[in-house]
Amino acid sequence: MKHLASLLALLWLFAAAAPAARFDHTHAALDQLLKRYVTDALVDYPALKNDSKKLNACLDELAAVREADFQKWTQPQQLAFLMNFYNAATLRLILDHYPIKSIKKIGGFLSGPWDQPVVRLFGGTVTLGHVEHEILRKKYNEPRIHFAIVCAALGCPPLRSEAYVADRLDAQLDNQGEKFLHDTRKNSVDAKNRVVNLSPIFKWFSGDFEKKSGTVLKFVAPFFPADAQAGLAKGGYKISYTGYDWSLNEKK
Repeated sequence: MKHLASLLALLWLFAAAAPAARFDHTHAALDQLLKRYVTDALVDYPALKNDSKKLNACLDELAAVREADFQKWTQPQQLAFLMNFYNAATLRLILDHYPIKSIKKIGGFLSGPWDQPVVRLFGGTVTLGHVEHEILRKKYNEPRIHFAIVCAALGCPPLRSEAYVADRLDAQLDNQGEKFLHDTRKNSVDAKNRVVNLSPIFKWFSGDFEKKSGTVLKFVAPFFPADAQAGLAKGGYKISYTGYDWSLNEKK
């Protein structure tokens, strides 16, 4: 019995000392799924549901990362991981309730979709809201996350048909900002009336943008088309907020 206990103790120590499996920072598996099932920011949910084992495998891979290892990564690696994690977990949440017309149909009045404890992260279970507000927004001074994490609604910034990766993260986030601010259904500049029409995202998270650039308008200006930027540079513009379409970002 003593020998067995000693053997088990040695095995435990060996397992504890063994290095964690090397994480794939290319996010190749998720990248493949996004390329296959996301077209022009719209998701083919029925097809993805039929292939959901691969999405589950992606989430398993992300959930297996130890927090101690995560903390050793570069900030771009951490951000890419968390944004991919959020988007993959949101897709899983939609599939768990599909067919559905809107993510807002999930949960109840006191516990909406972002309050569901369904996200496995660092050995525990958290909510999408926790990932967004307690980790991404609180620990990183990077407002462009709001261009990247997607709540499965048409009013959101576009869901990218590729995974975020550390070595291209700045370019990807800037491109997301341009896509979002160039979408005149959500954001536009009315030079005649000197009004900037912005998505409510810039109202809900105004503090994040102001912390980075001083004002919301200063933050968004570089992402608008060149002619709009020229007008904004003259100053004197007011902000008006557009509506938000909570319909599912589903490919019809």
